[in-house]
Amino acid sequence: MWLPDRMSKPNPHLLMAAAQHSLSLGKRRGPSRAICLHLAGEVLAVARGLKPAVLPECSSAGAPALQRYLKELQRLGFPVLGLHILEIGGNNLIISPQHVCQRLEQVLLGTVALVDVSSSQPHPSVCSLDQLQDLKSLVAEVVTHLQGLQRDLSLGVSYSKLHSSDGNLCTVFGVLLGYPVSYTFHLNHRDDNCLAFTPLRVFTARISWLPEQAPILLYSFSVPESLFPGLRDILSAWEKDLRTRFRTQNDFADLTLSSEVVTLPAVTL
Repeated sequence: MWLPDRMSKPNPHLLMAAAQHSLSLGKRRGPSRAICLHLAGEVLAVARGLKPAVLPECSSAGAPALQRYLKELQRLGFPVLGLHILEIGGNNLIISPQHVCQRLEQVLLGTVALVDVSSSQPHPSVCSLDQLQDLKSLVAEVVTHLQGLQRDLSLGVSYSKLHSSDGNLCTVFGVLLGYPVSYTFHLNHRDDNCLAFTPLRVFTARISWLPEQAPILLYSFSVPESLFPGLRDILSAWEKDLRTRFRTQNDFADLTLSSEVVTLPAVTL
């Protein structure tokens, strides 16, 4: 199997300077060291195809600031060409358009699970995309939007805005971020859900990157424990695909997947 050349390990101080210089928003202090290094690792993971997108903690910095940041990373040797900043509903995601389109096409084919957690029902339940026509339309709109950009993405770090914000953006973000299971709910009940005191199996995936730095949290999502047996095949397929993608790169090491069951008095989506 062909493996791409490993990118030389950048200096953590330079990574922190790149983020703080680009994303400080005029404040005296920019993002913390931990946030700076984690964001850089997530961007590299998107570039290497380990996740389709990242929603930065500092996404409120705006698209121009994120473009400056990615250009700073490019100066440090990051493979950011082809990445794109997509604004949806006032949120800016750094995405790999190719991998996002692949992911959304899987959603349209029904290979990504959707779990309805609307507060109007007593328990979470698996639902189909055909039951969520607004979501289906929004997913198709994002695919069409990104496919229309493909020819221009080789020019550098690009930006576009999806003006439509109809539909459940919480669900769309879950899909864009590569979760194999995404929660959905009726928008008229968006301030509440039926996950309180419901046992949830929380899945995490971590990878090692910079020496003497904390691992990168690549994924973190949950599924109701009661639905886990029925979702096992989808979760296994997602894990197999992630491990396959992991083997095609040399920048990260020590992929670790784990899960634990938690019960919380309230869950915010």
